[in-house]
Amino acid sequence: MVLSVKLKKASLVGAFFVSVAWAGLAQAFCPLQADLPQLAVKQVVDGDTLRLVDGRSVRLIGLNAPELGRQGRGDEPFAVQAQRRLQALVAANDGRVGLRPGREGKDRYGRTLAHLYDRQGRNLEARLLAEGLGFMVAVAPNVALVSCQQAAERQARQQRLGLWRKEQVQAAGQLRSGGFALLGGRVSQVQRNRGGLWLELDGGRVLRVAPALLEQFDVRALQRLEGARVEARGWVIDRQSRGGLKSAQARWMLPLTHPAMLEVLP
Repeated sequence: MVLSVKLKKASLVGAFFVSVAWAGLAQAFCPLQADLPQLAVKQVVDGDTLRLVDGRSVRLIGLNAPELGRQGRGDEPFAVQAQRRLQALVAANDGRVGLRPGREGKDRYGRTLAHLYDRQGRNLEARLLAEGLGFMVAVAPNVALVSCQQAAERQARQQRLGLWRKEQVQAAGQLRSGGFALLGGRVSQVQRNRGGLWLELDGGRVLRVAPALLEQFDVRALQRLEGARVEARGWVIDRQSRGGLKSAQARWMLPLTHPAMLEVLP
């Protein structure tokens, strides 16, 4: 489903009042950046992707919105709301956005990776996170706004806004599919080898820090996590579908892309 950024007058009025109500909140999270050229938006594809008039497809950094239904699958909860909210934020800014590219400029699909801002310099990802319309994600090296985006999500979670109205954390042992997930579990074993650092969770699921990313983490602290309860987020991989899975290896693996994707629970 793709929505045009054009809105009816009534929708724009509603978007304006919501924008005013959230203005102070957004500024409290990420620093303002009002010096960016404003680029025209052609389409809002979903809650974390849009297309510019110049032809570029832009993936918002730090936000993973619920997926719209495709190929016969239904929409995930709050996917449509996230899409419409991003549409309203763009429309309230006269159909334009300020673009701050990430250190890594494109993803594997060729989309431009960037932070988006309105004319007042307010970060749009933080706006959506603060309203519970997506999950904070951190993928190195594009992690400049991790702290403030974490704060935005934390407030939505505490106030049970949007998708946080329901429990989003899945017990590791119940995981049965790939894709984005929040996993909760206890670390049963920690190993380090040529493949990186591995945290095995109860239920036979495993978290992995790739060798190239180890310098981003406190490795000694990770090695002391045996027995600790953790919450991890990221994109789960079905290793069996890739072939070569050994009998002793966990089928479901969640790669950790930044320390912010792992939380040690009390």
